[in-house]
Amino acid sequence: MDPIKPFIWFENQAEEAMNYYVETFPNSKISHIERYAGKQGIPGEKELEGKVLTGVFQLNGMEFQCLDGGPVFKPGGNVSFVVEFDDQDGLDKVWARLLDGGKTQQCGWITDKFGTTWQIIPKLLGQLMTKGNVAQKKAVMQAMMPMVKLESEPLQKAFDSAKRSLDTLEMTAG
Repeated sequence: MDPIKPFIWFENQAEEAMNYYVETFPNSKISHIERYAGKQGIPGEKELEGKVLTGVFQLNGMEFQCLDGGPVFKPGGNVSFVVEFDDQDGLDKVWARLLDGGKTQQCGWITDKFGTTWQIIPKLLGQLMTKGNVAQKKAVMQAMMPMVKLESEPLQKAFDSAKRSLDTLEMTAG
């Protein structure tokens, strides 16, 4: 079986969206565009002629597919794309780009101007949550919850502070 590929339905902005995403994410490209040719028996085909029927593009090496399918399906938040960043600068650049015409949500979630939902997060978050003790994980979650755009430094500080508090408590008890 081939890898599972995300498929995004656009009303009529597939080509604009592909170009936008390819400009937003590194190591990205449009691989192929198939256009409506007319005389295919599709309702409204006169208006569709030359528009994107389907497109294939890669974002950071991952393949996506899309189409301009009309107003049948609307974007929704039940599916999102998680993008993890090694550094805050890379996260900030993509966040700012997706925010252009987009709408922020809590905890690193953002819906772009096409209605596609993304989770833009530092890789550090997952690292802290898997290696920390209960107090550290709780501190990281408490630091993250009020954030809109996630920031690595406050997450790391919360983690380190909970570790120091636990160490002090253990030394006092011992």
